[in-house]
Amino acid sequence: MGIKIAYILLVITFVLGIQVSKLSGQTYCNPLNLNSQYSSNQSSNPNIDDPTVVLYKDNYFLFASNAGGYWYSGDLLSWKFVLAPDLPLEKSQPTAVVIGDWLYFFTSFTGTMYRTKDPISGKWEVYGNSMLLSMIGDFTIFVDTDGKVYSYYGCTNNDGVMSRELDAKNQLEPLGVPIVCKKTNPLMKALTKSKPNSAKTESPGVKGSWMNKYNGKYYYQCAELNKEFNNYTDAVYVSDTPTGPFVYAANNPFSNRPEGFLRGAGNGSTFADKYGNWWHIATITTPANRGFQSRLGLFPAGFDKDGNLFAKTDFGDYPIIIPNHKFTSVDKLDPEWALLSDNLTGQASSSLSSSPVASAFDENLGTYWSAQTGKKGEWLSVDFGSVCSVNAFQLFFPEDKTQIIKSDTAHTRRYLVEYSIDKRNWKKLSDKTKNLEFQINPYEELKNPVETRYLKITNYRVPNGPFAIADLRIFGNGSHRKPKKVNEFRAIRDYRDPQAIKVSWKKQRNTTGYNIRYGADKDKLYHSLLVYKNTRLTIHCPDKSKIYWFQIDAFNENGVSPGKAMLAK
Repeated sequence: MGIKIAYILLVITFVLGIQVSKLSGQTYCNPLNLNSQYSSNQSSNPNIDDPTVVLYKDNYFLFASNAGGYWYSGDLLSWKFVLAPDLPLEKSQPTAVVIGDWLYFFTSFTGTMYRTKDPISGKWEVYGNSMLLSMIGDFTIFVDTDGKVYSYYGCTNNDGVMSRELDAKNQLEPLGVPIVCKKTNPLMKALTKSKPNSAKTESPGVKGSWMNKYNGKYYYQCAELNKEFNNYTDAVYVSDTPTGPFVYAANNPFSNRPEGFLRGAGNGSTFADKYGNWWHIATITTPANRGFQSRLGLFPAGFDKDGNLFAKTDFGDYPIIIPNHKFTSVDKLDPEWALLSDNLTGQASSSLSSSPVASAFDENLGTYWSAQTGKKGEWLSVDFGSVCSVNAFQLFFPEDKTQIIKSDTAHTRRYLVEYSIDKRNWKKLSDKTKNLEFQINPYEELKNPVETRYLKITNYRVPNGPFAIADLRIFGNGSHRKPKKVNEFRAIRDYRDPQAIKVSWKKQRNTTGYNIRYGADKDKLYHSLLVYKNTRLTIHCPDKSKIYWFQIDAFNENGVSPGKAMLAK
């Protein structure tokens, strides 16, 4: 009798899941599912970073360093790759801006300016050459609401950022003289002298400049190194004028993922979509044990009632909903699907001793499972332990096993994904046996969730080398309970270092990990840190002079249980 009741409850949850999914819209999962073009002078591990997204003629255009091209999308979900032989696409730090009826393209230290009215075609024309832009890197071009155009770029001998107005009517020729926009970060350590007996001081050069205007305020953004976690975060400075002075915003860094499956969330840009929703696209990196490798992540963003710019990066490598309307809260973009595949039991047709099956389910892109061959029929399967509702899955292929230098149909991966309740009768879940797209980390949301205990992926073709998977991530909901809420914990400021707050709580059963959220306001817990086994850690808060609120959300394969917010002592 108890089994029947449990099964009925599972079916009800499954049906409700379908309704929520259909009402909420489609999802994506970071890193973005992009089909790439590798050039012959690159290795098969390109670092795609420094992203810029602009909305032009009802399409979003995405540019990034080392991409070999660019992408466009009408919905931020499906991205199509464009080859543009007219552009220097192997140069670093590209940026783009819409001025009038034209889309303009620039890269660092080049000076040549390009423009087009038909970017989908890949055809661009040379607009002119700029001596200023040929001498600067990591710059951005910003068009104000009054039509004036400004460039922003780094400088190392002062505490600020350089700005120069450009003539929108005369090939973006510089106007006037460069302006040092004062940009003070009170949390940074004192500047060091650039030379002995020198009156000048030296600060790190500005990286990843970007500018947005919102409600009459100017939000200058740049990437700053977080030495504690050895990655870049995006900081924001606010001013009443486009040339400053800029004040360090209350919410900083506004974009950061210090830990997790993918981390970083820096060196990016912020943009509004067709409906007025804000998004932040940024560079995210893989674990250090695989060597530095960067990809692109898209995060919901916005401005709160006090004008604070924020980006929601917690659970930023779980599925996120892309709405087709104006959303009122970034929290509503969570489809509430859990990660089902962490540290599960798997089986395979064969394995290399150095690449066991467990490596495909360890949430670590630095390891991978590999079959002994690349022959058709090699397979990998996973057992959830009980019947679960599966909504989506994400595949990561280890590029260092393929030696790809060009993405064409000869280099696509082809495979079949199936599911089963009893491991004897298999049903088709996703058929990619005739796949023509080259994708390193494909993500697929199911049209209808399926109830299953087993999942299997079978190889039909690999470009080169053995059939290998770095991670198979599966999202949905288990058939058991969520973890208990963490309503009691300690958060105590270290009297020796007021910026450090020691947080501790009791370890809970039936809990995969904890998402610690914190901020200077109970309703603005914009910062986060994800941990799995630790229940005692020290968090270095951005501002030692502020009092911080903390909340610990426990999660497992059945969902997230939000905790109770408390003030640090």
